[in-house]
Amino acid sequence: MANPSLTIDDDDDIHPVKPERAEPTGLDGVYNTRNLSRPRRSGDARGSASQDDRGDEGGDADEGNDEWLREDGKKKQVFKGTALLWLAYQSTGAIYGDIGTSPLYVFSSTFTEQPSYDRLLEVLSVIIWSMSIMVTLKYVLIVLRADNQGEGGTFSCYSLLTRYANLTDRDPREAAMVKMERHETQDLSPSNQTVRRRMESSRFLRGLLKTIGVLSVSMVIADGILTPAQSVLGAIQGLAVVKPDITSSTIVGTSSGILILLFAIQPLGLTRLASTFAPIVIVWLAFNASFGIYNLVMYDHSVLKAFSPYYAIHFFVEGKTEAWKMLGGILLSFTGVEALFADLGAFSMRAIQISWLGYCYPALLLAYVGQAAFISVHPEAYSNPFFNSVPPGLLYPSLVVAVLAAIVASQAMITACFQLVSQLMKLSYCPQMKIVHTSTKFHGQLYVPFLNWILLVGTVLVTAVYSNTTRLGNAYGVCVIFVTFFDTCFVTLVALIVWRIPPYYVFLPWLFFATHDGLYLTSALNKVPEGAWFTLTLAAILAGIFLLWRFGKENQWRAEAEDRFRPNQLVSKGADDKLFLSTRWGGGSIAPIRGFGIYFDKTGVLTPMVFTQFVTKFGAVPEIMIFFHLHPIEIPTVPSHERYVVSRLGAIPGCYRLVVRHGFMDEVITPDLAALIYEQIRKFVVRSSSSSSADSDNDDEKLGGQSPEDRAAQGSSTSVSDNLSSEPNANAKPKGKRYQKAPNELADAKVRQELARLDRAFATKVSYVVGKEQMKIKMGASLFRRLILETFLFIRDNTRAKIANLRLAMDRVVEVGFVKEI
Repeated sequence: MANPSLTIDDDDDIHPVKPERAEPTGLDGVYNTRNLSRPRRSGDARGSASQDDRGDEGGDADEGNDEWLREDGKKKQVFKGTALLWLAYQSTGAIYGDIGTSPLYVFSSTFTEQPSYDRLLEVLSVIIWSMSIMVTLKYVLIVLRADNQGEGGTFSCYSLLTRYANLTDRDPREAAMVKMERHETQDLSPSNQTVRRRMESSRFLRGLLKTIGVLSVSMVIADGILTPAQSVLGAIQGLAVVKPDITSSTIVGTSSGILILLFAIQPLGLTRLASTFAPIVIVWLAFNASFGIYNLVMYDHSVLKAFSPYYAIHFFVEGKTEAWKMLGGILLSFTGVEALFADLGAFSMRAIQISWLGYCYPALLLAYVGQAAFISVHPEAYSNPFFNSVPPGLLYPSLVVAVLAAIVASQAMITACFQLVSQLMKLSYCPQMKIVHTSTKFHGQLYVPFLNWILLVGTVLVTAVYSNTTRLGNAYGVCVIFVTFFDTCFVTLVALIVWRIPPYYVFLPWLFFATHDGLYLTSALNKVPEGAWFTLTLAAILAGIFLLWRFGKENQWRAEAEDRFRPNQLVSKGADDKLFLSTRWGGGSIAPIRGFGIYFDKTGVLTPMVFTQFVTKFGAVPEIMIFFHLHPIEIPTVPSHERYVVSRLGAIPGCYRLVVRHGFMDEVITPDLAALIYEQIRKFVVRSSSSSSADSDNDDEKLGGQSPEDRAAQGSSTSVSDNLSSEPNANAKPKGKRYQKAPNELADAKVRQELARLDRAFATKVSYVVGKEQMKIKMGASLFRRLILETFLFIRDNTRAKIANLRLAMDRVVEVGFVKEI
């Protein structure tokens, strides 16, 4: 990926931007720990005039200043034309490696002896119709539409439901900022209202939905550990076709080396990997399709009768229990379908539909039909259906392509794990981990370094312990069918609550798909004693950790909510602008300190906890105070004219709030952060003066040298544009701008005094004030609750970012410690 040259400020070269910026790491008092959608308040529009910032100095002048609280959460990207075709090409390499390599082992996993022609025809019919129902009809045509702002997976369905129904508790400081789209009661039919009301009122149902959503993610991660081991082991074992005496230790060692290489190249990014893997999968599927056509022509084209559902139905009628048990092998024909939905955020619905319907689906149908045509004439070939049915002279080329395709097959699950864990972090079900966005064009393509190495260690251990695909196969597939069943149920609820489809239209499709999933699920459960217990146990442990973290965060939010209030509830202003603590805090006077204090604010609303703790503990405040908040947005970089939002807090003289809206490729925390903040506050003061003069005199030349567009952009008194040239100051030059009249700030004594105080404070001393929040468990907590919260606090203390990691001048950092009880 090219290294873009990005800057935070257009006017200065002091704010470098580093590419592949990770998501915020959750340092208390520094970063907002979740990227949440922000609602646009009624009447709010960028560029419209808000309150006069120099108005009522006795109140909170920034009350209602929510211009930055816009819809800055995840936004669905829509691609067309060549970009869409390029995504479809990439998706072929990243998504279909798993499901595309199923022809290597489906027939051998289904039959335990040479099949009769009738049984072969029936199994082929079940494969065709299962793949058509499960993948094409259910997922590609229906489930992919249940995206949450472009993101896919079972947990994204749960996240979507929480936006349309009151199903979960949220951080009290951010509840008002989440983009809720709950339909009005009158917009729902009575039956849909009943469904939503029961979901919202039942604590059991809310907990069940949350648990299922988290469990589905855990099962995909468990499969993410198993799938690479299964696919790579299968590829290396395939070498036995040309070298029968290959040893088990050689297979395990070679497989482990390939796995290490596969995970080591993940930092290259999904675009590069998918573009590289796509030709391999395309050639592999082309081999399967061409071999299928060859075998149909050369052996037995009568197997085409299997496209009739009669043979699939007869399979169950005739086989009964034995047929039901054989479904455990047939389900391998669509393993990887859960990754198809989970990887939606990295690609798009249209791209996946094009690649599946236009290429992968027809190729796989031809592959299975061709293998069945060959097996009908050579029944003993079922044990290795792909290689035994290769046309003469193509064994070695097909072996090479098969090995390469099996190696890249695990990319689908690796990508799915990255996507799903990022979703968990957004809703605080997982400790914050570094996330690297690997593409500036396709925003959903992610890389999670810590998870990548965890998956690597897990897959290598599984490879060493199980050592062959037969033992691994017993543990494989159960989690897949569990996730598909959960998807059926969640998409049904989405249809009722989000899409507002009447229940009588939804019930029959749900019953059909649930029955189909249930047949495979009950059959797959037979594998639990033989090895599937491993993935189920691993998934249960992961789900327990995620739910434990969420429980701890909810308790943390409730404890922190006690210190969230408006500035005028904390301090009051007396004569000569002297400050006093409110009666709640003892009513003592607050002494001024010469200097420039920057308080890192987690939320950007109300009073920062670190400021509350500072002023109540020390009884003093700096001469100039800045509440500094970083607001992450899921785009690569924010245009400079939209990046900064400044407001003045009238309740506290010399107090401002600066919100920096930044993209995932922007870097804001730099050693010269104070200079950037000082510059933006000074511009804001000058701008406020200019706006006031323009309103009173209606003189278009007051800001001489500026275009009408620049003046129009100044309509909002809370936004600062980098494209607006400020008046000359110690740190900025006019850069060739012509000023036809005297600077406005010099004509206003109050503004001159404010600028002088700002300049004096910045020149005296700069301090960065950050919070160090510690937590302890309340006395009287039950043993079980204490155990859960102690575990949460242990994980929290070992996953928090450190102050020393901030790229700031450490001699200017002040850490304020405080303790909250949970």
